[in-house]
Amino acid sequence: MYKDARVCVVVPCYNEETQIAKVIETMPGFVDGIVVIDDKSQDSTCKVVDALAKADSRVELIRHEVNQGVGGAIATGYKYARDNKYSVAVVMAGDGQMHPEDLPSILDPVVAGEVDYSKGNRLFSGDAWEMIPRVRYLGNSMLSLLTKIASGYWHVADSQSGYTAINLKALETIHWDEMYKTYGQPNDLLVRLNVYGFRVRDVPIKPVYGIGEKSGIKPLRMIPRLSLLITKLFFFRLLQKYIIRDFHPLVFFYALGLFLFPLGMLSGGYLFLYRIFLGSVEATSALFSVFLVIMGLQFLLFAMWFDMEANKDLK
Repeated sequence: MYKDARVCVVVPCYNEETQIAKVIETMPGFVDGIVVIDDKSQDSTCKVVDALAKADSRVELIRHEVNQGVGGAIATGYKYARDNKYSVAVVMAGDGQMHPEDLPSILDPVVAGEVDYSKGNRLFSGDAWEMIPRVRYLGNSMLSLLTKIASGYWHVADSQSGYTAINLKALETIHWDEMYKTYGQPNDLLVRLNVYGFRVRDVPIKPVYGIGEKSGIKPLRMIPRLSLLITKLFFFRLLQKYIIRDFHPLVFFYALGLFLFPLGMLSGGYLFLYRIFLGSVEATSALFSVFLVIMGLQFLLFAMWFDMEANKDLK
């Protein structure tokens, strides 16, 4: 146990035969359960875990018959932790990129009851720019900005970090079968946590790269796909939190801003092209486009401000 809390570590893995042993063997002694979710690996991952389970009674292996993606594997592990009434469930990937020395820092705010969900933030480190591959760093930063807006957790960064801890109350509240199955799982979960009013905190952790891990993430391909998902999650949160469960006038500000700003940009672009290729443009038309852009931006900024105020206690 860790400070009187029963801790379960969820280890999602796919083709990690070279890395999974190190993850399990370096697991701190205060961890009560280690549930490894094999997401239909094509290598010897399961054989390695089976051998380790004979030496460590904490290890439990769950095999997916069909590959579900990392989000699906995490959901399976969360349901296991929920059903077995663990106080806290931690996610540590099977590729060894999550340092066990950071585990107490991840656990402390949740075990102390200060927050319901804590997550590692690799971008806090001043060395992050040098340690994280540049394309992944920039992609992560862009997705983190979008996730701030979509989730309502404006104080949270490094949205794609999978090193997390969640308490039993949140485990029992979230509908895990509805969770996004692949790499958008962290973004989806943050939105759902916000809808239910759970407190979330970032914890500084050290980035770990170059240890033999094989990443299947292609940032340039993932950003457009995840951006679309994050946009959908943004409207899902507005509907669930500010219309269905309660009402807040910021929805009107967002609606007006999302209507006026694009309209102003489109009309301004049209007038710009008209001026270049066809002839002069009436000053009043140009001013009207500028007016739409300015008003749209003002409505959007006020909406974000109201959203920040509404969520300032969730940290």
